[in-house]
Amino acid sequence: MIRLQPALPDGYTSATADELASRIGIAKQHLGSRLVILGHHYQRDEVMRWADARGDSFGLSRMAAANRDAEYVVFCGVHFMAESADILTGDHQQVILPDLNAGCSMADMADLDSVEEAWEAIAEVTDIQRVVPITYMNSSAALKAFVGRNGGAVCTSSNARAILTWALERGEKVLFFPDQHLGRNTGHQLGYTGDDMVVWDPRGELGGLEERRVKEATFLLWKGHCSVHQRFRPAHIAAFRAEHPAGQVIVHPECSQEVVAAADQVGSTDFIIAAVGAAPAGSVLAIGTEIHLVQRLAAEHPEHRIVSLDPLICPCSTMFRIDAAHLCWVLEHLVAGQVVNRISVDGDTATWAKVALQRMLDIT
Repeated sequence: MIRLQPALPDGYTSATADELASRIGIAKQHLGSRLVILGHHYQRDEVMRWADARGDSFGLSRMAAANRDAEYVVFCGVHFMAESADILTGDHQQVILPDLNAGCSMADMADLDSVEEAWEAIAEVTDIQRVVPITYMNSSAALKAFVGRNGGAVCTSSNARAILTWALERGEKVLFFPDQHLGRNTGHQLGYTGDDMVVWDPRGELGGLEERRVKEATFLLWKGHCSVHQRFRPAHIAAFRAEHPAGQVIVHPECSQEVVAAADQVGSTDFIIAAVGAAPAGSVLAIGTEIHLVQRLAAEHPEHRIVSLDPLICPCSTMFRIDAAHLCWVLEHLVAGQVVNRISVDGDTATWAKVALQRMLDIT
């Protein structure tokens, strides 16, 4: 998805790190309680140092919703996260994304038109009333609204098992998007096998599948993935274990099923943080997730040796777009009374997306 972020003036791009930090501090102090800055775990340290709260995408959105005093919610994350925050916050609050080009490649792999076309194609070969659409939190507001309208729900990496269990109690089949790996790994957790799953390719007729397979499969998994977590390979785990036989491998469920099966622990970002905190002193840990979080965990836990499972390092290129210069730019505009880069979800979309989010909360 193309988004247009204007180039920053020279006064921001040429400023030193210390100059930007001083200006951000002044603007933040001036705005006071009117402002809350949210920082996703994958953000750079130069941004995270200013965050009033840090967390995963949905956790931060709920924090924003709980803060009714802040007029401005500056979300240091990516586009779909800011949309969720706008859906959950009050009408008097404005959500701002420091860089409009901070998107999510996974979220962009499933758009509303493609999902609606898939839904119609599935309806031609099976009873669509028995298909439950589930979207991962890493998706646009439009897709959250789609599942809201069609009896489905949103899930996160921490509650996907509960959500899919709910879906299969009310239907025979799940259309899961946009991340095939989270859907597949959760299906295996529930006792299903690869024979129960097919990958739906939106570029192919009937998802590139035979009609028979669409009818037989329990899980229709969208052909989408996280560009960071797909980099991890079983070979990385084998190399780590060869060097550190007593080491532990902890990975995110957006990794492939082969990597998840070979890991010692698997869980959401918050799970990974908790697992590192609970590890005995002196542990050697290989973490399969975004490098900024891995490096932050290593700095915060000097009692362990913490490394990235991928030796070539794997930053999230879209998360990486938000830097101190963009944060300074939006804050100084707020001080001047100007709101830039506001993220606003239209009323109908917000209503149905909130239905899907509320279903998730009710289930879990």
